[in-house]
Amino acid sequence: MLPRGSPCTVTSASPFSTTKKPAPPAPSCVTVSPAGKVRSRIDAAIDSSSLRSSPAKSGTRCRTSIDGVATARFIPFRETTRVKLTVVGCSPAWPNPGGAQSGYLVEDDGRLLLDCGPGVLARLREMEGWPRVDAIVITHFHLDHWGDLVPWTWGAMYGPGRSSNGKPELWLPPGGTETLRGFGARLGFVDMFDNTFAVREYADGEPFATAGLEVTPRRVPHYDLLTFGLRVSNSAHTLAYSGDSAPSEQLVELARGVDVFLCEATLAQQEPDLRGHLTAEEAVEAFEDSGARRLVVIHRPHELPLEETLERAYDGYEIML
Repeated sequence: MLPRGSPCTVTSASPFSTTKKPAPPAPSCVTVSPAGKVRSRIDAAIDSSSLRSSPAKSGTRCRTSIDGVATARFIPFRETTRVKLTVVGCSPAWPNPGGAQSGYLVEDDGRLLLDCGPGVLARLREMEGWPRVDAIVITHFHLDHWGDLVPWTWGAMYGPGRSSNGKPELWLPPGGTETLRGFGARLGFVDMFDNTFAVREYADGEPFATAGLEVTPRRVPHYDLLTFGLRVSNSAHTLAYSGDSAPSEQLVELARGVDVFLCEATLAQQEPDLRGHLTAEEAVEAFEDSGARRLVVIHRPHELPLEETLERAYDGYEIML
Protein backbone atom coordinates (compact mmCIF):
# COMPACT_ATOMS: atom_id res chain seq x y z
CA MET A 1 0.00 0.00 0.00
CA LEU A 2 1.27 3.47 -0.78
CA PRO A 3 2.95 5.04 2.27
CA ARG A 4 1.30 7.50 4.60
CA GLY A 5 3.87 10.25 4.20
CA SER A 6 6.60 7.70 4.77
CA PRO A 7 10.28 8.69 4.38
CA CYS A 8 11.01 5.18 3.10
CA THR A 9 12.31 4.82 -0.42
CA VAL A 10 12.19 1.81 -2.73
CA THR A 11 15.11 0.96 -4.98
CA SER A 12 14.45 -0.25 -8.47
CA ALA A 13 16.83 -3.13 -9.11
CA SER A 14 17.14 -6.62 -7.71
CA PRO A 15 20.44 -7.38 -5.95
CA PHE A 16 20.42 -10.95 -7.21
CA SER A 17 22.60 -11.51 -10.23
CA THR A 18 22.13 -14.30 -12.76
CA THR A 19 24.19 -15.86 -15.52
CA LYS A 20 21.12 -16.56 -17.61
CA LYS A 21 18.80 -14.21 -19.40
CA PRO A 22 16.00 -13.42 -16.92
CA ALA A 23 12.71 -15.14 -17.65
CA PRO A 24 9.60 -13.02 -18.13
CA PRO A 25 8.24 -12.09 -14.71
CA ALA A 26 5.38 -14.03 -13.22
CA PRO A 27 2.20 -12.09 -12.56
CA SER A 28 3.00 -12.02 -8.86
CA CYS A 29 6.12 -10.01 -9.46
CA VAL A 30 4.38 -6.84 -10.55
CA THR A 31 4.32 -4.06 -8.00
CA VAL A 32 3.31 -0.45 -7.82
CA SER A 33 6.10 1.89 -6.80
CA PRO A 34 5.46 4.95 -4.63
CA ALA A 35 5.69 6.96 -7.85
CA GLY A 36 2.68 5.06 -9.12
CA LYS A 37 4.39 3.25 -12.00
CA VAL A 38 3.90 -0.47 -12.44
CA ARG A 39 7.26 -2.20 -12.54
CA SER A 40 8.33 -5.78 -12.96
CA ARG A 41 11.84 -6.93 -11.95
CA ILE A 42 12.87 -10.49 -11.07
CA ASP A 43 16.56 -11.41 -10.84
CA ALA A 44 17.66 -8.28 -12.70
CA ALA A 45 21.45 -8.33 -12.97
CA ILE A 46 23.29 -5.38 -11.49
CA ASP A 47 26.98 -4.59 -11.28
CA SER A 48 27.34 -3.91 -7.57
CA SER A 49 26.47 -6.02 -4.56
CA SER A 50 23.86 -4.51 -2.31
CA LEU A 51 24.29 -7.28 0.24
CA ARG A 52 27.93 -6.70 1.10
CA SER A 53 28.69 -5.56 4.59
CA SER A 54 29.47 -1.91 5.20
CA PRO A 55 32.14 -0.79 7.69
CA ALA A 56 30.97 -0.92 11.25
CA LYS A 57 29.75 2.35 12.72
CA SER A 58 30.12 3.58 16.26
CA GLY A 59 27.53 2.27 18.65
CA THR A 60 26.74 0.48 21.86
CA ARG A 61 26.02 -3.23 21.66
CA CYS A 62 24.60 -5.30 24.49
CA ARG A 63 24.07 -9.05 24.09
CA THR A 64 22.98 -10.31 27.47
CA SER A 65 21.34 -13.68 27.89
CA ILE A 66 20.69 -16.26 30.59
CA ASP A 67 20.41 -19.85 29.41
CA GLY A 68 20.08 -18.58 25.87
CA VAL A 69 17.15 -16.24 26.61
CA ALA A 70 17.57 -12.50 26.11
CA THR A 71 17.22 -10.40 29.25
CA ALA A 72 18.39 -6.90 28.31
CA ARG A 73 17.15 -4.12 26.09
CA PHE A 74 19.36 -2.43 23.52
CA ILE A 75 19.50 1.28 22.72
CA PRO A 76 21.75 1.83 19.71
CA PHE A 77 23.88 4.90 19.03
CA ARG A 78 25.19 5.45 15.53
CA GLU A 79 26.24 8.05 13.02
CA THR A 80 23.47 7.13 10.59
CA THR A 81 19.93 5.91 11.14
CA ARG A 82 19.22 4.43 7.71
CA VAL A 83 18.11 0.82 7.62
CA LYS A 84 18.08 -1.28 4.46
CA LEU A 85 15.53 -4.07 4.01
CA THR A 86 16.01 -6.64 1.25
CA VAL A 87 13.38 -9.25 0.43
CA VAL A 88 15.53 -12.33 -0.20
CA GLY A 89 12.49 -14.57 -0.66
CA CYS A 90 8.77 -14.12 -0.06
CA SER A 91 6.99 -17.17 -1.51
CA PRO A 92 4.26 -18.93 0.45
CA ALA A 93 4.59 -22.54 1.63
CA TRP A 94 4.88 -23.61 -2.02
CA PRO A 95 7.44 -21.59 -4.00
CA ASN A 96 6.35 -19.12 -6.62
CA PRO A 97 8.00 -19.78 -10.02
CA GLY A 98 11.73 -19.14 -9.62
CA GLY A 99 11.18 -17.86 -6.10
CA ALA A 100 12.71 -18.46 -2.69
CA GLN A 101 10.64 -18.87 0.44
CA SER A 102 10.68 -16.63 3.49
CA GLY A 103 13.84 -14.61 4.13
CA TYR A 104 14.23 -10.87 4.84
CA LEU A 105 17.62 -9.21 5.29
CA VAL A 106 17.82 -6.14 7.53
CA GLU A 107 21.06 -4.16 7.37
CA ASP A 108 22.09 -1.42 9.79
CA ASP A 109 25.18 -1.67 12.01
CA GLY A 110 24.94 -5.42 11.46
CA ARG A 111 23.10 -7.83 9.19
CA LEU A 112 20.02 -9.60 10.48
CA LEU A 113 18.10 -12.29 8.57
CA LEU A 114 14.45 -12.81 9.45
CA ASP A 115 13.59 -16.44 8.69
CA CYS A 116 15.57 -18.73 6.40
CA GLY A 117 13.28 -20.76 4.17
CA PRO A 118 14.23 -22.97 1.22
CA GLY A 119 16.00 -21.03 -1.53
CA VAL A 120 17.20 -18.22 0.74
CA LEU A 121 20.75 -19.53 1.12
CA ALA A 122 21.14 -19.89 -2.65
CA ARG A 123 19.90 -16.32 -3.14
CA LEU A 124 22.40 -14.97 -0.64
CA ARG A 125 25.20 -16.97 -2.24
CA GLU A 126 24.54 -15.30 -5.58
CA MET A 127 26.09 -12.20 -4.03
CA GLU A 128 29.03 -13.65 -2.10
CA GLY A 129 30.73 -16.99 -1.61
CA TRP A 130 29.18 -17.49 1.80
CA PRO A 131 26.62 -15.26 3.50
CA ARG A 132 27.95 -12.90 6.11
CA VAL A 133 25.18 -12.33 8.62
CA ASP A 134 25.42 -11.54 12.30
CA ALA A 135 22.16 -13.19 13.30
CA ILE A 136 19.13 -15.14 12.09
CA VAL A 137 15.73 -15.05 13.81
CA ILE A 138 13.21 -17.83 13.13
CA THR A 139 9.51 -17.08 13.62
CA HIS A 140 8.22 -20.66 13.74
CA PHE A 141 8.98 -24.21 12.69
CA HIS A 142 7.08 -24.61 9.46
CA LEU A 143 9.65 -25.67 6.88
CA ASP A 144 9.19 -22.70 4.54
CA HIS A 145 10.51 -20.44 7.31
CA TRP A 146 13.54 -22.37 8.53
CA GLY A 147 14.39 -25.13 6.03
CA ASP A 148 17.62 -23.61 4.71
CA LEU A 149 19.23 -23.82 8.14
CA VAL A 150 19.98 -27.43 7.17
CA PRO A 151 22.13 -26.73 4.07
CA TRP A 152 23.61 -23.78 5.97
CA THR A 153 25.00 -26.24 8.51
CA TRP A 154 26.35 -28.54 5.79
CA GLY A 155 28.11 -25.63 4.13
CA ALA A 156 29.53 -24.48 7.45
CA MET A 157 30.81 -27.97 8.31
CA TYR A 158 32.08 -29.15 4.93
CA GLY A 159 31.86 -26.31 2.42
CA PRO A 160 32.76 -22.63 1.97
CA GLY A 161 31.32 -21.69 5.36
CA ARG A 162 34.21 -23.44 7.11
CA SER A 163 36.40 -20.39 6.58
CA SER A 164 33.89 -17.89 7.98
CA ASN A 165 34.78 -16.12 11.19
CA GLY A 166 32.60 -16.82 14.18
CA LYS A 167 29.11 -18.23 14.49
CA PRO A 168 26.00 -16.24 13.59
CA GLU A 169 23.51 -15.98 16.41
CA LEU A 170 20.42 -18.10 15.80
CA TRP A 171 17.36 -16.94 17.73
CA LEU A 172 14.55 -19.48 18.09
CA PRO A 173 11.08 -19.64 19.62
CA PRO A 174 10.86 -21.10 23.13
CA GLY A 175 11.83 -24.78 23.03
CA GLY A 176 13.46 -24.36 19.63
CA THR A 177 16.89 -25.55 20.74
CA GLU A 178 15.60 -29.02 21.57
CA THR A 179 13.47 -29.03 18.42
CA LEU A 180 16.55 -28.54 16.25
CA ARG A 181 18.62 -31.02 18.23
CA GLY A 182 15.90 -33.61 17.73
CA PHE A 183 15.91 -32.95 14.02
CA GLY A 184 19.71 -33.14 13.94
CA ALA A 185 19.61 -36.47 15.77
CA ARG A 186 17.40 -37.90 13.03
CA LEU A 187 20.04 -36.86 10.50
CA GLY A 188 22.82 -38.39 12.59
CA PHE A 189 24.29 -35.05 13.75
CA VAL A 190 22.62 -34.08 17.01
CA ASP A 191 24.83 -30.99 17.47
CA MET A 192 24.85 -29.83 13.84
CA PHE A 193 23.03 -26.57 14.59
CA ASP A 194 24.97 -25.89 17.81
CA ASN A 195 28.22 -26.37 15.89
CA THR A 196 27.18 -23.84 13.24
CA PHE A 197 25.28 -21.19 15.19
CA ALA A 198 25.32 -19.54 18.60
CA VAL A 199 21.85 -20.81 19.47
CA ARG A 200 19.58 -18.64 21.62
CA GLU A 201 15.88 -18.63 22.49
CA TYR A 202 13.68 -15.57 22.78
CA ALA A 203 10.56 -15.03 24.90
CA ASP A 204 7.22 -13.52 23.98
CA GLY A 205 7.21 -9.74 24.36
CA GLU A 206 10.80 -9.51 25.64
CA PRO A 207 13.11 -7.37 23.46
CA PHE A 208 16.58 -8.67 22.71
CA ALA A 209 19.63 -7.16 21.07
CA THR A 210 21.25 -8.74 18.05
CA ALA A 211 23.11 -7.55 14.94
CA GLY A 212 23.05 -3.99 16.28
CA LEU A 213 19.25 -3.92 16.34
CA GLU A 214 16.49 -4.45 18.87
CA VAL A 215 14.05 -7.27 18.11
CA THR A 216 10.76 -7.76 19.94
CA PRO A 217 8.90 -11.04 19.30
CA ARG A 218 5.12 -11.10 19.71
CA ARG A 219 3.14 -14.31 19.61
CA VAL A 220 0.56 -14.49 16.81
CA PRO A 221 -2.06 -17.17 16.01
CA HIS A 222 -1.03 -19.66 13.33
CA TYR A 223 -3.11 -22.84 13.54
CA ASP A 224 -1.91 -24.65 16.68
CA LEU A 225 1.82 -23.99 16.19
CA LEU A 226 3.83 -21.68 18.44
CA THR A 227 4.48 -18.73 16.11
CA PHE A 228 5.78 -15.18 16.44
CA GLY A 229 5.81 -11.94 14.53
CA LEU A 230 8.78 -9.61 14.92
CA ARG A 231 9.34 -5.88 15.48
CA VAL A 232 12.83 -4.74 14.47
CA SER A 233 14.08 -1.30 15.53
CA ASN A 234 17.05 1.00 15.56
CA SER A 235 17.10 4.44 17.18
CA ALA A 236 14.98 6.00 14.43
CA HIS A 237 12.97 3.39 12.55
CA THR A 238 10.89 0.27 13.16
CA LEU A 239 9.58 -2.43 10.86
CA ALA A 240 7.18 -5.24 11.66
CA TYR A 241 7.18 -8.70 10.11
CA SER A 242 4.01 -10.73 10.49
CA GLY A 243 5.58 -14.14 9.97
CA ASP A 244 2.53 -16.36 9.41
CA SER A 245 -0.57 -15.16 11.21
CA ALA A 246 -4.34 -15.33 11.33
CA PRO A 247 -6.29 -12.11 11.96
CA SER A 248 -5.83 -11.01 15.56
CA GLU A 249 -5.35 -8.08 17.89
CA GLN A 250 -1.84 -9.38 18.56
CA LEU A 251 -0.96 -8.82 14.90
CA VAL A 252 -2.36 -5.29 15.00
CA GLU A 253 -0.32 -4.48 18.10
CA LEU A 254 2.79 -5.97 16.51
CA ALA A 255 2.54 -3.42 13.69
CA ARG A 256 1.41 -0.48 15.83
CA GLY A 257 2.86 2.72 14.35
CA VAL A 258 5.76 1.10 12.47
CA ASP A 259 7.40 2.58 9.38
CA VAL A 260 7.02 -0.60 7.29
CA PHE A 261 4.70 -3.55 7.88
CA LEU A 262 5.65 -6.75 6.04
CA CYS A 263 2.37 -8.64 6.17
CA GLU A 264 1.44 -12.01 4.78
CA ALA A 265 -1.63 -12.42 2.55
CA THR A 266 -1.64 -16.10 1.64
CA LEU A 267 -5.34 -16.70 1.12
CA ALA A 268 -7.89 -15.98 -1.57
CA GLN A 269 -10.69 -16.38 0.97
CA GLN A 270 -11.01 -16.98 4.68
CA GLU A 271 -10.33 -20.44 6.07
CA PRO A 272 -13.49 -22.12 7.36
CA ASP A 273 -12.16 -23.56 10.60
CA LEU A 274 -8.89 -23.12 12.49
CA ARG A 275 -7.20 -20.00 11.16
CA GLY A 276 -3.53 -19.63 10.27
CA HIS A 277 -3.27 -17.07 7.46
CA LEU A 278 -4.71 -13.82 6.10
CA THR A 279 -6.51 -12.75 2.98
CA ALA A 280 -5.34 -9.55 1.30
CA GLU A 281 -8.39 -7.78 2.70
CA GLU A 282 -7.50 -8.91 6.21
CA ALA A 283 -3.90 -7.76 5.76
CA VAL A 284 -5.16 -4.30 4.76
CA GLU A 285 -7.50 -4.23 7.75
CA ALA A 286 -4.66 -5.10 10.15
CA PHE A 287 -2.52 -2.40 8.54
CA GLU A 288 -5.21 0.25 8.85
CA ASP A 289 -5.99 -0.67 12.46
CA SER A 290 -2.30 -0.55 13.41
CA GLY A 291 -1.57 2.95 12.14
CA ALA A 292 1.54 1.66 10.35
CA ARG A 293 2.91 3.96 7.65
CA ARG A 294 3.49 1.46 4.84
CA LEU A 295 2.14 -1.97 3.98
CA VAL A 296 4.18 -4.42 1.90
CA VAL A 297 2.34 -7.64 1.02
CA ILE A 298 4.38 -10.85 1.32
CA HIS A 299 3.85 -14.64 1.31
CA ARG A 300 1.37 -14.22 -1.56
CA PRO A 301 0.90 -16.99 -4.15
CA HIS A 302 1.54 -15.66 -7.64
CA GLU A 303 -1.70 -17.29 -8.80
CA LEU A 304 -3.70 -14.85 -6.70
CA PRO A 305 -4.35 -11.33 -7.96
CA LEU A 306 -3.72 -8.25 -5.85
CA GLU A 307 -5.10 -4.75 -6.18
CA GLU A 308 -2.67 -2.45 -7.97
CA THR A 309 -2.90 0.03 -5.12
CA LEU A 310 -1.20 -2.50 -2.85
CA GLU A 311 2.58 -2.80 -2.70
CA ARG A 312 3.62 -6.37 -3.43
CA ALA A 313 7.05 -7.72 -2.55
CA TYR A 314 9.15 -9.91 -4.81
CA ASP A 315 12.59 -11.50 -4.50
CA GLY A 316 15.19 -8.73 -4.55
CA TYR A 317 12.81 -5.96 -3.48
CA GLU A 318 14.64 -3.29 -1.48
CA ILE A 319 13.40 -0.58 0.85
CA MET A 320 15.46 2.08 2.62
CA LEU A 321 14.04 3.23 5.94
